[in-house]
Amino acid sequence: MATLTVPAKPVSELARRVAVAVIAVPATIAVIRFGGLVLGAFTAVIAAIAAWELFRMARAGGVDPLDAAGVPLAAFLPLLASVAPPGVFALPLGASAVVVLALLVAALVRRPSAGGHPLAAVAITLFGVLYTGGMLSFGVALRYHPYVVGQTAGTALLLLPLVLAWATDIGAYAIGRLVGGRKLLPTISPGKTVAGAVGGTVVAVMACVAYAHWVLRPVAQLAFAPWWAITVGIVLSVAAQLGDLVESMLKREAGVKNSSGLLPGHGGILDRIDSVLFVLPVAYLLCSVPGVLIPVPV
Repeated sequence: MATLTVPAKPVSELARRVAVAVIAVPATIAVIRFGGLVLGAFTAVIAAIAAWELFRMARAGGVDPLDAAGVPLAAFLPLLASVAPPGVFALPLGASAVVVLALLVAALVRRPSAGGHPLAAVAITLFGVLYTGGMLSFGVALRYHPYVVGQTAGTALLLLPLVLAWATDIGAYAIGRLVGGRKLLPTISPGKTVAGAVGGTVVAVMACVAYAHWVLRPVAQLAFAPWWAITVGIVLSVAAQLGDLVESMLKREAGVKNSSGLLPGHGGILDRIDSVLFVLPVAYLLCSVPGVLIPVPV
């Protein structure tokens, strides 16, 4: 007797995105909580994959980067930040000179096979290293900010820019779909609207005020000075949207839809952290401005 086979229903993109998020978000929080070399190693792996994806896009755009040197160097910067003393961020930044020298040496060695454009190869590789590993290093530095006392406080402070980046993304998507209207930068990202950008910023400000009151103050014993919660929300939301637009520009030049297909329903690692890459250094710099963050008594 013939067996009737019922074709399996394809898993929706939304279901895949939710499944990845359900695993990734708790895992990320746990790694941030552990801190130290665990956080450094995790960030290094993310930086290495993101750099590989960027170099892959660059190659699709006609530039031949120095992958063998760039990928490990991108991973090196977050690792260096994880062993640097708290508040001493000059050490990983100073490593940029070592990165440049290493890339120049790699270009010399590979010059006969670098397509006759060693300067372009060094430039895109250096950009990739600093764009991924360099930017992510600020997350490690924020986890051990001088104002932070204890693991829980460091976790709460580092999660702030991540929450605001996610809030911006959700707000921009929801308001943009609901309102529509004028396109923000149609030549770079046709789907983004002015209404979505404003909506994402409003949602981020609300999230920042709520996070500062319900999480940052009771958990990290830190508070923003008056009006700074609103300012931080606006600035970090703008930074998140700029990060998203920059990656869209890079993908459009390379002629690809996603940086890779590593994450089902999400694209690549770079597609997921594009806004975070801009938010982390801006958050670190804002929190380091005297008077923005104020320690509060328990």
